[in-house]
Amino acid sequence: MLLLKRMVKKMIEDEDRGKPLTDEQITTMLQGQGINVTRRTVAKYREDMKIPSTHQRRVRE
Repeated sequence: MLLLKRMVKKMIEDEDRGKPLTDEQITTMLQGQGINVTRRTVAKYREDMKIPSTHQRRVRE
């Protein structure tokens, strides 16, 4: 679980600020790496780490 939280945090830190990743996109990327996780789990971990939603993270130019 701790490793999965770190992976989610790293993906969000590395994202394009103009087009931040959605919880669904993060889920799909993790599943592509063979990690069986649901979108709700990704959202829960993101909220636990006090990381804002996609809309709140988007940087307007």
